[in-house]
Amino acid sequence: MEEKDMQEMEQGGLTLESLAPLPGSRKTGKRLGRGESSGLGKTSGKGNKGQLARSGGKVPAWFEGGQMPLYRRIRKVGFRSRKIRDGINQYQIVNVAELEKFESGTVVDEVTLASIGLGPRAHKLAGTKILGNGELTKKLTVKVQAISQAAQAKIEKAGGTVEIVSLSKSAVAAE
Repeated sequence: MEEKDMQEMEQGGLTLESLAPLPGSRKTGKRLGRGESSGLGKTSGKGNKGQLARSGGKVPAWFEGGQMPLYRRIRKVGFRSRKIRDGINQYQIVNVAELEKFESGTVVDEVTLASIGLGPRAHKLAGTKILGNGELTKKLTVKVQAISQAAQAKIEKAGGTVEIVSLSKSAVAAE
């Protein structure tokens, strides 16, 4: 605060008459078209002629003055399927070796798989698929959305059964 303000506050506080904006906080606007000597006369700082000198003469930010625009110069490469992006046809992969964690006689479905962190994720909307990597020695009843032939053979060889079921919404929500 300035010395003057400090004195006023000591004498009984600031009054409405003594309030003033801080120095440099108020700036006068440009006065366009007010004579040559003002520096902003005649063309009012817009230069001579052309689109930008006209009223409403704006140019889009991406316009390059007739030059071939960037979005047309660069290559258009690649394609990402909506099904892959949205996870419509993606399975959560579980190998046969990971089924060894369950006790013999257990019914393995999306809920029991989710309990050990192998259930379907929210972005894998197709459910769970069992692949045949590894060995299985326990008799299990497996209820999943998809299974490879090798995995089905290994489960049945161990004495278990395989059942293909549709994905329940509760298992995805639980994850």
